[in-house]
Amino acid sequence: MGARMRPAEGAMTLAEMKEFAAFPASTQRYVRRSLDIGLDREDAMARWSRDIVEAASIRAQARTYERLEDIRAAIPEDSGLDAVEPLLAPLIAVTAFDLGQGRLTTFSAFRFLYERLIGASVRPWLPAAFCSAAALPHLHPELRRKLLQSISEAAATASGWSTRPPAFFPYWVEKVDVAALPG
Repeated sequence: MGARMRPAEGAMTLAEMKEFAAFPASTQRYVRRSLDIGLDREDAMARWSRDIVEAASIRAQARTYERLEDIRAAIPEDSGLDAVEPLLAPLIAVTAFDLGQGRLTTFSAFRFLYERLIGASVRPWLPAAFCSAAALPHLHPELRRKLLQSISEAAATASGWSTRPPAFFPYWVEKVDVAALPG
């Protein structure tokens, strides 16, 4: 087993688990599916596809997520404007896809997913990507309103961001038939 976890790390992991648990079931499912696709953890088609519509959505998401490696590589060390376009153009495009799926309906759900898909270094860029993608005309006006209202002033105007990587990565868990358990 790895190194022992310090109490602060355990508390942060628990906080991340509680945050994830507070998301609606459809958001939790989409986050787990997205992590399987974006981190190449599982055969997403076999695990998540319930019908042909969802299979098409998974294929489209996999094509969109092909940009993640380039996004990870484009995250700048500083916030200079010369780095904005190479990072934000593809980040906004991928974000627009995910928001358009209708399962990430708040900034916190979006941030939770993208910190895990891309890494902690993307945090300073997430409010800009989220607000840009949430304002695009391909989204229904009511969804645009809900998304843009979900970002807090603190998140939108933060003066700094943690560099601590996320500790909790939600995963598919098989249901257990309690009646079939011994004893």
